[in-house]
Amino acid sequence: MKFSALVAIVPEEQEQECIDAARELGAGGITLVSGRGISNTSKKTFFGLTYDGSQSVLLMVLEKGLSLDILKALQKVIMPDPKCSQGLIFTVPLEHLAGIDIAQVEKFEQHMKDSL
Repeated sequence: MKFSALVAIVPEEQEQECIDAARELGAGGITLVSGRGISNTSKKTFFGLTYDGSQSVLLMVLEKGLSLDILKALQKVIMPDPKCSQGLIFTVPLEHLAGIDIAQVEKFEQHMKDSL
């Protein structure tokens, strides 16, 4: 079985919607990290202070085929308009992996069987 790491950088206010979409498709554990981004365009200012907004980084280890399904679902959440993205999602193939729960591996295997 091949695995991928999925990284989704989403606006904090869309965090729960993204988590729900990933879980609905079979994601197990999701690690959340809070962050701030620096955009290439200027942001809103308030009394001379720049507000970039908070972002959440969602990290998931997934079966390779499942990662593409979840990427597409999250894309619909953060890009309701194809011309305007509110985040970034990408996957990275994993060569070596240790520490994943065997129950999660079994869940991935069942998902693969159900997909056939």
